[in-house]
Amino acid sequence: MSENADIKWYVVHTYSGYENKVRDSLLKAVENNGMQDKIVDVRIPVEEVVEVKNNKRRLVQRKLLPSYVIVKMEMTNETWYVVRNTRGVTGFVGSGSKPTPLSETDFAAIFDNVPQARVDIQVGDSVRILTGLFENFSGKVTGIDPKTQQLTVTVPMLKRETDVQLAYDEVVRED
Repeated sequence: MSENADIKWYVVHTYSGYENKVRDSLLKAVENNGMQDKIVDVRIPVEEVVEVKNNKRRLVQRKLLPSYVIVKMEMTNETWYVVRNTRGVTGFVGSGSKPTPLSETDFAAIFDNVPQARVDIQVGDSVRILTGLFENFSGKVTGIDPKTQQLTVTVPMLKRETDVQLAYDEVVRED
């Protein structure tokens, strides 16, 4: 199937916390109305984040644009009506009543970047090491490298301070 040049990405505003419900309802409405050639894709931009709860780290998905859903569609009166009347949708993003499509640059900025895990630890924080040779040692974070997802932690050992490279999930912040 060759792609229609009129099909573009549009940003749809939703009630807070309704992003998944809007996506599911919209996909169901597209299927029920046979509009697969006009409303092609519905996405919720997310990022991977390292979260700590009860001294356990886990990778969770967090919404990049809370209260927004991105829809790839051909803008017609019929498609506008289906999207606009989906439960939980408050409207399209655009000037006045005319929805504005996302530019390729804006779309790439939202979706084409490689998700990086973020950590809730900053330089200067005290941390406790969870695994390895330095398990249960405490130290101070002196550097964070998001590309390698590693921390540099200074640990006091034998009356000297030693720098240790650790992954995000090998430490927990001490409160």
